Amino acid sequence: MTSPTRDGLAKATRTAVHLELRDAYGASDPEFQRWRQGRRYAFEDRPEWFQGWGDAVQEAVSRGVVVRRLRIVSEPVTDYIRYEHHVTYLNLAAGEQVRWLRRADIRDTALPANDFWLFDDAQAVVNHFTGDGEISRREVVSEAVEPGLLRFVGVAFDSLWELAVPHQEYTPE
Repeated sequence: MTSPTRDGLAKATRTAVHLELRDAYGASDPEFQRWRQGRRYAFEDRPEWFQGWGDAVQEAVSRGVVVRRLRIVSEPVTDYIRYEHHVTYLNLAAGEQVRWLRRADIRDTALPANDFWLFDDAQAVVNHFTGDGEISRREVVSEAVEPGLLRFVGVAFDSLWELAVPHQEYTPE
């Protein structure tokens, strides 16, 4: 069974953008726990747990889809953000563009309340989380049902993207 995010990525023809707003996700994630215990990957490592997502991104990029991921972070960063920064090379190798934006650098841009994926400006997958960062549900929103929401998250993402720095230029503090 595929997820709404994988379905959206598989159907995208132009763009797929992802906004991450939380400073920590799923503390129970076994890969995060291994990282906290000292597990580190070398650039040439391609762990099995990432393969499915990496393949989906590579397939979309090969069709001409531009895949962008933006992470908004508080500083000093959490251990989870340090972990994400460490494994971001996998996203880049798959073909994603990744940028980071310090929360303190956001002054006059409207910020959505939830993480989301937006595909071709026509469908969004809004991620809802529990207080401790576990996913509680994914809400699929179409342009036909909520065009205003899709415009809002698209404009917000583009505004934030312009303020953010590429992964290679960001060092977690």
